[in-house]
Amino acid sequence: MKFYTRCVDTRDSATRNVLLYLQKKCLPSDKPCDVLHGHWWIVYTSTGIPVAFAGMARSSQWLDAGYLCRAGVTPDYTGNGLQKRLIRVRIAKAKKLNWNWLVTDTTANPASSNSLISQGFRLYEPSVPWAYKHSLYWRLNISKDKHRAIQRSRGKKVKAS
Repeated sequence: MKFYTRCVDTRDSATRNVLLYLQKKCLPSDKPCDVLHGHWWIVYTSTGIPVAFAGMARSSQWLDAGYLCRAGVTPDYTGNGLQKRLIRVRIAKAKKLNWNWLVTDTTANPASSNSLISQGFRLYEPSVPWAYKHSLYWRLNISKDKHRAIQRSRGKKVKAS
């Protein structure tokens, strides 16, 4: 089956409704997140059916990093590499934005963890965890220069590991 990935404009209410539908379909036990901020993608079948989505926003903890905030594939379309495709489009966008790092987290989701590993993400322990007690934290250095992320601080830049 052929799929098309589109970066979408979330200022459009119809697009927001599709993202809300996909969040509820893919992540039924999670509260849908706000899609008005950041960058969002939807994967469509060749017949125009939306079957997967992903979002990315600037990190709230680091100046030169993005956060993979949400992604999901509808149950009927898992196993088609759509999660990995959505990770790759977000990596490409982060590079265009001149970010050096991408971070994310997973909770009780081995399939997503394996997709992140396959795209080069590595586990790490953040100095300030942001998710659940049992969440796993992931990062990927996407810059050619292998430097540390620059952590946000109260008005001044501080190097962080």
